[in-house]
Amino acid sequence: MTSTPSPVRRSEKQRLVLAAAGAQGLGFTLPVTLAIAGLLAVLVASYRQVIAAFPDGGGSYAVAKAHLGARTSLVAAASLVLDYVLNVAVAVTAGVAALTSAFPSLYGQRLWLCLVVLVLITAVNLRGIVESARAFIVPTAVFVASIFVLVVVGLFRTAPVSTAAAAGHASVLADNATTVGALLLLKAFASGCSALTGVEALANAVPSFRVPRVKRAQRAEVALGVVLGVMLVGLSVLISRFHLQPVEGVTVLAQLADASLGHNAAFYVIQFATMILLALSANTSFGGLPVLLKLLARDNYLPHVFALKADRQVHRHGVLALALVSAGLLVFSGGDTNTLVPLFAIGVFVGFTIAQVGMVRHWRGERGRAWRGKAALNGLGAVLSGVSALVVTATKFEEGAWLIVIALPVLVASFTAVHRAYSRIGERLGLGRIPEPPHSDRSVVIVPVSNLSRLTCEALNAAASLGDEVRAVTVCHPDAEDRIHAHTLARDWALWNPGVPLIQLMSERRALGRPIAAYVRETAAAELGTRVTILIPEVEPDRVWQRLLQNQRGAVPAHAVRRDTDAVICRLRFRTS
Repeated sequence: MTSTPSPVRRSEKQRLVLAAAGAQGLGFTLPVTLAIAGLLAVLVASYRQVIAAFPDGGGSYAVAKAHLGARTSLVAAASLVLDYVLNVAVAVTAGVAALTSAFPSLYGQRLWLCLVVLVLITAVNLRGIVESARAFIVPTAVFVASIFVLVVVGLFRTAPVSTAAAAGHASVLADNATTVGALLLLKAFASGCSALTGVEALANAVPSFRVPRVKRAQRAEVALGVVLGVMLVGLSVLISRFHLQPVEGVTVLAQLADASLGHNAAFYVIQFATMILLALSANTSFGGLPVLLKLLARDNYLPHVFALKADRQVHRHGVLALALVSAGLLVFSGGDTNTLVPLFAIGVFVGFTIAQVGMVRHWRGERGRAWRGKAALNGLGAVLSGVSALVVTATKFEEGAWLIVIALPVLVASFTAVHRAYSRIGERLGLGRIPEPPHSDRSVVIVPVSNLSRLTCEALNAAASLGDEVRAVTVCHPDAEDRIHAHTLARDWALWNPGVPLIQLMSERRALGRPIAAYVRETAAAELGTRVTILIPEVEPDRVWQRLLQNQRGAVPAHAVRRDTDAVICRLRFRTS
């Protein structure tokens, strides 16, 4: 369903932060990672309960909506939307960074590489959930197996086999720093915590699993936690064992592969597997965000188009919206991972906290078997994730987290505005109330014409079937050529004598839509209680490219009448085949 979120890009940022304290700071890599792994274990256990309690998906949004109120649920939804979008951008940039670590000559083209990868992932997801899951199984398995081999082999090494990957690259180690402060450790913890973002995604996408959905989603949650935890701890052990230092232009994982396996074919296999997996971990967002957007649209907080499914059972509009916004972030960052990571993980920890608090209220209200233990577990998760959210926001604020702090209320305000608009529309439509019995009004059908043809005849036939009275209208202009054309049309109309009057509408400014709209308004005002319909005949060409040959005149009166009147608009398609 979703690819395994990799700890590689998070370990990289965490390592960079600790490097700011010099060699002493790097010694805290393993303790910080163990703290993150402990938090991961609590969240996985907590979210197994969320999956069981809310099998329709939605994660923290669904929990908050049921137990914490609409406003809190919108905060949860906004935080998840931001996290999903950032996850795509960070995943793609980190995957390309793995490629440029193996082939430094591509470093200058990383933005274009990121956009190409994003287009490929989007195309796969537009084919449907089943196809995307199948496409990502093999790369995920290769990556996980490669990392486990790297860790196991590295544990038997007493020293690095090779350091060729880092040779010639400048170290980012701060030689003049000698102390490790609490703030620095908190920043390292915040950087590494973004490894936990995949936990929420599975709870959001439960409906995408096969039956039995809940059990499969719970097993996937546990598998995700185990694999991610082992990777985090294993890689951190090797980093400490080999005393690796962050260097410019080369990922820590590339150095680890070099140190454990050597600078050989295995090194390049690791880099390619990392590139593919990191890029494809964006599929977590493509699987979860469209489902969340569907739920928001269903609740009238987003345009209803996001609730539609294509013939391949994919929320196409959600996928495309995610791809477009992610592309904008990639262009903004220039394809640089370190620009995006400070913005990452804040949203998901807000969602974690809201979900856990909501689950505590869920268990207190249900009071089923062992409810106290379940509530205690979710309460612990709420405390840990809440503290983590504060740590991440405070330590990353100046690095760009302030954008997220601003974006969250803006998104919530947007959701509220959409909901208010739908409420007004629903009130005017009388949704939820039984309408009056239908009745038949006298009807007048107005048909715009410009010449005589089979299209004109078909239009009048259709109009006669729709209304009690049919009127043809044509717009005339004062130019000599137009006057000749109007005279010819009037003469031919009289000779044809279809039984329908031809009304000439004069226009001094060569407008087409406004004179017709004005006539429709006059007719409606003069004949109260009469239903006015405008029927616009148009040619439907045999080939798609032939649409370029049409003058698109039908759209002009349609737009004017829709904007200025309440008339019914019909578009008659005449096929030439």
